[in-house]
Amino acid sequence: MQGDKRDNRGWSYLGTLVVLLALWKILSSLLSHPALPAPEVVITSLINSSDELSRHSAVSLLRVVYALLLAFSLAFPAGILSREEVVDRVISPLIYLLYPIPHIVLLPLYILLFGIGDFSRVALIATILFFQIAVTTRDAARQVSEYYVYSIKSLGASKLDVYRHVIVPAAMPKIITALRISVGTAVAVLFFAESFATNTGLGYVILDSWSRADYEMMYAAIAAMAMLGFSLYVTLEIVERRVCRWI
Repeated sequence: MQGDKRDNRGWSYLGTLVVLLALWKILSSLLSHPALPAPEVVITSLINSSDELSRHSAVSLLRVVYALLLAFSLAFPAGILSREEVVDRVISPLIYLLYPIPHIVLLPLYILLFGIGDFSRVALIATILFFQIAVTTRDAARQVSEYYVYSIKSLGASKLDVYRHVIVPAAMPKIITALRISVGTAVAVLFFAESFATNTGLGYVILDSWSRADYEMMYAAIAAMAMLGFSLYVTLEIVERRVCRWI
């Protein structure tokens, strides 16, 4: 049954892609403007530039993955342990005060502090993702019913057992959902981070192609960035099915 649902969903994705390409083709034909090349032209450019785009895609992928891992490694314990009042009294004010700040403007500061290498870009993406993951994790952990906690404590469970067998499993679906949402944010921030003081990454390729009016390459790089985000999203969906087998 689940296999049939996945097959049907795959066909629906393919059908949606075909419709989008058809609309793109129609719009391109109607406008007849070099800034909107036909999809087959972009696909040809994507294939012909596959070696160059693969190198830049690998750099962008590593930046996003490192940022996700860094953000998760900090946000997960901070959010989960916010069930403890002593921890929440520290974490909650930080989230409320710092979360509304538009963190994307910190890129120049990060470059000044950490240099123009990859770490400044990874740190920027991780900073933004941290708050998304931490807020969701904190809310999910604090919403776990105390009745579940009392039940396992009545069996002699320690506090570590409560977190291991109740809090973390109950919060995990929402945490992975937050990670999946964070992928879109990470790719968007990645484009901004790679448009400044660098000559690697898909964001750099997009802006460089745009400045040279090489629209075919620009769209090819945009398509590569879209595929990068899609692959990460699908990967997290697979992880969710493995980790959260009960949903």
